[in-house]
Amino acid sequence: MTIAGMRASVERLWRYYQAGIVNTLFGYSLFAILVKLGLNMYVAQLIAHVLGVTFNYFTYSMAFRGARASKSRFILSYVANYFIGLATLATCASFIKSPYLAMAVTLVIVTTINYFMLRRLVFTSRAEVQS
Repeated sequence: MTIAGMRASVERLWRYYQAGIVNTLFGYSLFAILVKLGLNMYVAQLIAHVLGVTFNYFTYSMAFRGARASKSRFILSYVANYFIGLATLATCASFIKSPYLAMAVTLVIVTTINYFMLRRLVFTSRAEVQS
């Protein structure tokens, strides 16, 4: 990889995490509010996840600017992301008693997986689409 290619990758990763911070604050805040209101943590996760998908599409479109986006793959990646998050949350909750901390640990794991799913499956470079 060239220096320019590495720089572009680092910039894209930086934009992803900037968008991710906003997305995470939105989703986690919604999750925390719903849990505080008495909802089961899995129901709260589902609601926060569903409401966050549209919001995330627009913020991640900015992170991967210049890339071709597939809305159907984005939705499919978030369906997969939901089930990965659910399994991770269940695992974390079995070791961590606080639903807030269990979800925070889950977010670290799931956002890392999500980056690679979005980068490789959803927001593909124009060159990758043409080949």
